[in-house]
Amino acid sequence: MVKETLLDTDFLKKLERLTILTKKVITGRLKGEKRSRKRGQSVEFADFRNYVPGDDVRFIDWNTYARLERFFVKLFVEEEDITIYILIDTSKSMDFGNPPKILYAKKLAASLGYIGLSNLNRVIISEMKFGSNKDTKAMRGKSEIHRMLNFLDELEADGKTTLAESTRKFALKHKRKGFLIIISDFLDKAGYEAPLRNIIARDLDVFVFQILSANEYEPELTGDLRLVDSEDEEYAEVTISDRLIKSYKKTLNEYCAQIKNFCLKRGISYLFTLTSYPFEDIIFNYLKTAGILK
Repeated sequence: MVKETLLDTDFLKKLERLTILTKKVITGRLKGEKRSRKRGQSVEFADFRNYVPGDDVRFIDWNTYARLERFFVKLFVEEEDITIYILIDTSKSMDFGNPPKILYAKKLAASLGYIGLSNLNRVIISEMKFGSNKDTKAMRGKSEIHRMLNFLDELEADGKTTLAESTRKFALKHKRKGFLIIISDFLDKAGYEAPLRNIIARDLDVFVFQILSANEYEPELTGDLRLVDSEDEEYAEVTISDRLIKSYKKTLNEYCAQIKNFCLKRGISYLFTLTSYPFEDIIFNYLKTAGILK
């Protein structure tokens, strides 16, 4: 039986109508959305590009040559199954909030993973946490839904954040092209640049999903407090004032904007959300509008 904490049956039926889209160009052909389950090479025309020595002459458009006396090669949408990688941050900071960020992250991973399984894509889910190499191995087909949900259900948010180590291990272990989804709060003292650079050169469609709790974004704190880091237990004694809250929110917004700009400049899709935002709206509205799902 499907675990109610993640996905209910009615929600699963809605997900089955969706498809994950890709956008990378490979082998001289446009790799676009997965039009149907794999039946061989697609012949759906997409675009032209200039002929270069070494191109397959079978794809030269001779009608265009007759008009312009120039060689152009036809490009086609490639129909193939893709590998969907999902990296989910399970460090202690993801346990914060009500509901906790880790539950929101699990629901997102389960939803996107199920969409992949329904379309006969390969799906691999891995956790990002210090010292952990836990993953699902490759899954394919809806029969794997229970294995996927059991894996996610057993994940616990504890330990330290090591985004750089986790993405480096991922890049070394997984060589197959595909669609990579990274789900994290990105509250890592070591920063976000190294983790993202580890996967930039991997010729993947990359989607970064940054999740924060509403309590982190709009803290309701007052007075003299000792704030303790949930992962390394470092602390700071502060007096909470309106001025300090304003400065905190400004710094947080600037940090999130930096991550977004870093991603967009490098062709990485990015989404920021709070756990208070309706989850179904993320799936059926934003991700469809952003061209991630169809």
